[in-house]
Amino acid sequence: MTTIAAWPGRAEAWLDERGKGAWIAAMVLGFIFFWPIGLALLAYMIWSKRMFSKSCGWSRHDAHSHMARSRCRQHGFRSSGNTAFDAYKADTLDRLEREQEEFEAFLKRLRESKDKAEFDQYLDERARTASEERDETGGKDSGQEPERPGRY
Repeated sequence: MTTIAAWPGRAEAWLDERGKGAWIAAMVLGFIFFWPIGLALLAYMIWSKRMFSKSCGWSRHDAHSHMARSRCRQHGFRSSGNTAFDAYKADTLDRLEREQEEFEAFLKRLRESKDKAEFDQYLDERARTASEERDETGGKDSGQEPERPGRY
């Protein structure tokens, strides 16, 4: 990869290391110097969910989530001095992360099944409507030929 093609990734990583404030500062500077750059940064922040993240680090599906989580642990979860408690806390946090991932997977499956059910219902209604229209046009002798798709 050339240096020119690699700089957006390096810039993104550099801004991620500095947090949400750096992204907002870059967006504001983009608006000041050349408004389309600021608008592009705003759109990217919203699209990548950087604008609305709550804790340190970005969303769980971000490419840098591992780095962000390790930074959270370094800064937010310092050792208490009690190794047994620290081990318990680490195990509990790992368990909670696994449960959250499992719950997110469950919600995704639930949304997919709901979408499939709605789509199946739409197809059933469409087939019922088409058969009713066929019955209506086929049952009446209006002297005209029923419309056929593709003939104009």
